[in-house]
Amino acid sequence: MPEGHLIHRHAAEQHADLAGRAVRAAGPQGRFDARPWDGRVLTGVEAIGKHLLYHFEDAPIVHVHLGMQGLFLRYDDPGTPSRRGTRLRLATDEVAYDLIAPARCEVMSAAEVAALRGSLGPDPLRADAVRDEAVVRLTGFNGPVGAAVLDQRVWSGIGNAWRAELLFLADLHPGARGLGAGAAGRLWDIAVEYLALGRDAGQVVSDPDAPSERWVYKREHCRRCGAPVLTWQLASRTAYCCPMDQPERQ
Repeated sequence: MPEGHLIHRHAAEQHADLAGRAVRAAGPQGRFDARPWDGRVLTGVEAIGKHLLYHFEDAPIVHVHLGMQGLFLRYDDPGTPSRRGTRLRLATDEVAYDLIAPARCEVMSAAEVAALRGSLGPDPLRADAVRDEAVVRLTGFNGPVGAAVLDQRVWSGIGNAWRAELLFLADLHPGARGLGAGAAGRLWDIAVEYLALGRDAGQVVSDPDAPSERWVYKREHCRRCGAPVLTWQLASRTAYCCPMDQPERQ
C-alpha cells in the first residue's frame, strides 16, 4: 500500500497540473459516475495520511484511497486512451491522470470529510500537524510502539516500510512500550524530516547518503552493524529490527 510520502507526492503533482483549471472528468470503467465533475474547476488536491481529497467548485468532494493495488498514470498527451480498469480520469488540454484499481473512489459530503479528518492522527507531512498532539497520542497508546505508528488514529500516513526505518533511526525496538514524551517527540521529529525526503524522492529514504538503501526493512542483515535482522508479526505486519541497534529493554 502506498504510504503517506507517495500520497503527498501525488497530491502535489496533481495540484500543480490540475488546480485552478476546468477539468474533463470521466469514469471509463463504469464504476464511478464522473459526470457531476466534468467541466468543473478543480480547486485543490489535498493529502491526509493515506487519503486524497479532490476539491471542486460547486461540486462535492471526491475521496480516493489507493489501497493495496491502486495507482495513477500520468499522460503528457491527454488524448492517450485510458488503460483498462481506469476508475477516474481527470484531464486538461495539457495532461491527463488515470486512477486505476483504487480501494475507494467516492463522493464525500462535508460532514463525511470532517469525520475522516477527525478519525486520523497527525500527519508528519502536513503543515497543520501539531507536535504536542502527536506526542500525546503516541504516549497514550496502550501497546507497543510498532503497533502505534501503524494505527492511523495515532499518526497518519505511516506504513510498514516507514515503521521499520523510523524506529531504527530512533533506536527504538518495535515492541517497546510506555514511551515517554522525549522519545515520542524524537520519533515524531525524525518522521517529519524523513517523510519529507521520501516525498521529494518518491521513495522511502532513510539514509540521505544512500537514498535507495534501507537499514533493516526487508534486509537479512543490518546495514549499519551487520547483525542478523529479526522479524516477527506485529500488528498484522512483519516487523524488522536490529537486535544490536534497537535492543529490547525490559
